[in-house]
Amino acid sequence: MNVIKSNLLLLLTAAIWGFAFVAQRVGMEHVGPYTFNGVRFMLGSLSLIPLILYFRVDSPTSPKGYKSEVLAGLLAGTVLFIAASLQQIGLIYTTAGKAAFVTSLYLVLVPVLGIFLGQSAGRWTWMGCILAVMGLYFLCIKESASLQFGDLLQLIGAFFWAFHILIIGYFSRRVDVLKLSCYQFFTCSILSLVTAVITETIIIDNILATAVPILYGGFCSVGIAYTLQVVGQKHAPPAHAAIILSMETVFAVIGGFLILGERIEGQEILGCALMLTGMLVSQLGSLRSST
Repeated sequence: MNVIKSNLLLLLTAAIWGFAFVAQRVGMEHVGPYTFNGVRFMLGSLSLIPLILYFRVDSPTSPKGYKSEVLAGLLAGTVLFIAASLQQIGLIYTTAGKAAFVTSLYLVLVPVLGIFLGQSAGRWTWMGCILAVMGLYFLCIKESASLQFGDLLQLIGAFFWAFHILIIGYFSRRVDVLKLSCYQFFTCSILSLVTAVITETIIIDNILATAVPILYGGFCSVGIAYTLQVVGQKHAPPAHAAIILSMETVFAVIGGFLILGERIEGQEILGCALMLTGMLVSQLGSLRSST
């Protein structure tokens, strides 16, 4: 039952992230990528403070535990900053479809990298990975499959997204998940804002003009979704989590269709179906072992 609940939380996370793609596209019309990330991750961090204060009464943190939470947050936040930055910069040099496909290769990288960490992935997980990657291809790739500079940045970023999932999977079982989320968001925000001050021109009016996308990106995509990811990964194997979270791309297509009026063609429907099948197949091993 815990595994099923975790999977549902991760699927909800993917849905929120998918619709956040629409918000991010709108928001980037007014502000730069580092400014957008800096503000939204700061909002996400602040949104968790009331919850942390509320639960602190029942579960006070020891000095040793506090140090572990801060160090875990610094590590996860730094990796999150690198991954998010590479994704945004790569979008300047490549199309959104190719960027989504190359970035989502973290789906395969998670179980591969997990092998070096002593984690095993069964045949159902690998079958799910193959089906999901096929689905991502049909969903995202419509033009040349050649690897350009932007694609290379996305590929490097995919390694950091995979590392982030593995890091969260490791620390979510060892430290307070709310504090881990808060510290990683704050770390990512500070690194993004410092970079924005150096490389971009921050204009308050432009930030206010994109208030709705930033608020959604901050409170929903960051504050809620990333926290659901941390909670969900408590009982979900990292490889399974990666497959479920890859459904973000499907929800992004749905959001583009419903909100931006983007058309969903037969190839994209096939991609969504393959990804959904891959997600379900990846869970067969857990279901068989639990019966």
